[in-house]
Amino acid sequence: MRIIPAIDIIEGKCVRLTKGDYNTKKIYNENPLEVAKQFENSGIEYLHVVDLDGAKASHIVNYKVLEQITSKTNLKVDFGGGLKSDEDLHIAFESGANQITGGSIAVKNPTVFENWIAKYGSDKIILGADCNNERIAISGWQEESDIEVIPFIKSYHSNGISYVICTDISKDGMLQGPSFGLYKRILNECHSERSEESIKLIASGGISTFDELPKLAELGCEGVIIGKAIYENKISLKQLENYILS
Repeated sequence: MRIIPAIDIIEGKCVRLTKGDYNTKKIYNENPLEVAKQFENSGIEYLHVVDLDGAKASHIVNYKVLEQITSKTNLKVDFGGGLKSDEDLHIAFESGANQITGGSIAVKNPTVFENWIAKYGSDKIILGADCNNERIAISGWQEESDIEVIPFIKSYHSNGISYVICTDISKDGMLQGPSFGLYKRILNECHSERSEESIKLIASGGISTFDELPKLAELGCEGVIIGKAIYENKISLKQLENYILS
């Protein structure tokens, strides 16, 4: 299972929110590149970068930070937050993103999102399936929809999506453990008739202790995104380094 630390960006700084609430912003480092280098020095290969200003503005904002990280480290970055147009996508890939995550766009403009999958391929486009009470949330989690998360993932899987990041917003930043039950059901139910391949599910939200990682791997998660647990020293970079090497 891939270990993917998260860097969330507001005004160019590395921050964390609780349950996606911008009023809970806590700045952990003024320099995201410094944080990315620490991860890389611990043997980490992947990074999840979220442009929170972009999520609010509905277009890419912090691409310069992305560019800095991708040009000065070897980390493979997946980038999301406010990507709504072909131009946004072009800027993200030009700035060095290895993959992009589309959430709101997949709900509000499925035609554009499906075109991205067709054009760039399922290895480059990740479906962001962020939910509250198993209903998809959009626009930087500021809006809830009536769309149920499992049918939403299933429909995109049959349209060619491989990678899915699923965040249970009620768990996000709470350090109370991830949604094991939800992930188990997603992995059991999301099989495409057109493809025998299961989805590559990336768990996100609520990771609080190192012991949760083997459990997620056992469920069949392809990756796990870890944010606040690293910044609050609940999981050490040394533990992650040992896990990667084992």
